[in-house]
Amino acid sequence: MSAGAKAARVVFSGIQPTGVPQLGNYLGTIKNWVRLQDEPDTQRFYSIVDLHALTVPRNPKRLRQETMEMAAALISCGIDPEKSVMFRQSAVPQHSQLHWVLGTITPVGWLNRMTQWKSKLQQQQQQQQNEEIPDQQQLNVHSSAAQGLLTGLFTYPVLMASDVLLYRATHIPVGEDQVQHIELARDLAIHFNKTFKTRAFPLPEYMLTATKRVMSLRDPLKKMSKSDPNEQSRITLSDSDDEIARKIRKAPTDSVDGISYDPKGRPGVSNLIAIYAAVRGVENEDAAREMQAMGNQEMKEMVAQAVINEISPIRRHMAEVLSDQERLESVLRQGEEKAREAADRSWREIARCIGLPY
Repeated sequence: MSAGAKAARVVFSGIQPTGVPQLGNYLGTIKNWVRLQDEPDTQRFYSIVDLHALTVPRNPKRLRQETMEMAAALISCGIDPEKSVMFRQSAVPQHSQLHWVLGTITPVGWLNRMTQWKSKLQQQQQQQQNEEIPDQQQLNVHSSAAQGLLTGLFTYPVLMASDVLLYRATHIPVGEDQVQHIELARDLAIHFNKTFKTRAFPLPEYMLTATKRVMSLRDPLKKMSKSDPNEQSRITLSDSDDEIARKIRKAPTDSVDGISYDPKGRPGVSNLIAIYAAVRGVENEDAAREMQAMGNQEMKEMVAQAVINEISPIRRHMAEVLSDQERLESVLRQGEEKAREAADRSWREIARCIGLPY
C-alpha cells in the first residue's frame, strides 16, 4: 500500500540504530513487524529512529554504520520495502517540527512521571549517594540528581509521541515497558485537538507483542541487551553457527533432573526453553514437554540448532545486502520519500491549526 493510500489501520513502530540486532530485538520486535505485513488494509511505517539514538552521545561514523547495519538486518529479516515504508527518522524533518510543537503544550509534570525518566533519576542519585533512595518524592526535575542528566532523556517521550502522531498512526506494536509512552501520545493527541479545536490526531492504540522476553545467556534474571559488556550474554544476527552453539553451551542451567519450564525456580533452563519456543513458534510449556526427558547438554544442543536454523539464512542475506551500500541507500531514500510525502500532508494541517504559514 502506498504512502498516499487510505487504510483502515496505520501502524507505526521504530527501532534504534544499534547495528546488527541481537536475538531479543529480532524475536521481540522485528518478527512482529514482519508478521504485520500480512495484515490487510493496513499501512505500515517502520522507522530507524536515529534522532532517538542521540540521547546518548554517539560516534558519528559509528552511528552511520550501525544505521546501515540495522537497515540491512530489517530487510534480511523480511521487511519488504514494497509492503512497508522503511526510513531513517532524521530524513523526515517534520518529526523534529512536531516534537517542538507538542513540547510547547506538554506539562513538565507529565514527563516527570515517566517511569524510565524516574529510573534514570534514581540511578543517578544512587551513584551520587551510593545508597538506596527511601523517598521517591525526591526524584523529580528539581532534584540534584536531575542536574547531571541531559534534556533529551527528559523530552524524548514527546519525540516518540511526534513519531506516532505525525503519521496519524492508529496502532502501535510495543512491549509492556513502552505502554506508558503510548498513553502519553494519546494524552497529547487529546490535548492538541482540544487546544486547537481540531480533529487532527486520532487516538493511537497500543498492540502488545506476544513474543516472550529473551533473557541474558550469562544472567537469566536480566534482559538480553547489546549494552551488556559481556558479548557471551547475547546472540546477534551476525553470529556464526559455531558462536551461537558455543554461547548456548555456556549458558547457566541447574542440577535438577529433567527439563521443566519454571522461570522463578529454574531461570536458566526456562530462558533456553523460551528461546527455543520463540524461534519455533510454539508455547513455552509445549517446548518443555518436548524436552522433558532430556539432560541439560542435549537440551542445549536442541536449542542451539533451532537458533542456528533461524539465524543462518538471515546472516547470509544480511551480508549480501551490506555488500551493496549504494543499493541499500537507494532503498532507504525511496522509503524516506514516501514517509516525507505522508508527513508533509500531516504537517500542513498541523501548521494551519496552530497559525504557522504553510
